[in-house]
Amino acid sequence: MRRALLAGALALAACGAAAQDRGGTPGRFDFYVLALSWSPTFCALTGERRGDAQCDPGRGLGFVVHGLWPQYDRGYPSECGAFPRAPSRPALAEAEGVFPTEGLARYQWRKHGTCSGEDPASYFRLTRRAREAVSIPDRFKAGAEQRVAPIDVARLFVASNPGLRPDMMAVTCRAGRLEEVRICFAKDLRSFTSCPEVARQNCRAGEVTVEAGR
Repeated sequence: MRRALLAGALALAACGAAAQDRGGTPGRFDFYVLALSWSPTFCALTGERRGDAQCDPGRGLGFVVHGLWPQYDRGYPSECGAFPRAPSRPALAEAEGVFPTEGLARYQWRKHGTCSGEDPASYFRLTRRAREAVSIPDRFKAGAEQRVAPIDVARLFVASNPGLRPDMMAVTCRAGRLEEVRICFAKDLRSFTSCPEVARQNCRAGEVTVEAGR
């Protein structure tokens, strides 16, 4: 029994190590994940409490870019440290209109962008390119609160984006609310790509609340 418990603990530790490779090699990864966060959920559960500018009254944000993440087939690199200095003002100008706040852009660069093999300005341009390649379904532009099955969120994105399949994305939830849609791109961003590990992150709830933009 004790041997079985130890084996289980080691397996869990191995999974945890595979999940995140802190300090990976810049540019050495398999594909990208574009994470689109449903802003009202972030604001309701985290952002408003800490006074995040993303949640200022009247912004009316729906899906926003959380990040563009270099990913391995299993796990992902982070904080690769390719650039010791923070992004310059001209580089951050490339992030305007892509990320909802400059603070988020800085954080995403530090955690994920440094693993891309790109300089900050190029990483932010790649993020813009990935975002522009995804069409948001009309249902999520209406602005009214709704209840929807996560599988239907996926179906709507598939219908709105030729070439996208359910095995190329994940719909996540938190506290009964829609949290994110994560879409997998080939490394050159020219097409969507299959990503079984990401797809397994799908929300298992029957329905989730999609709160209105604020």
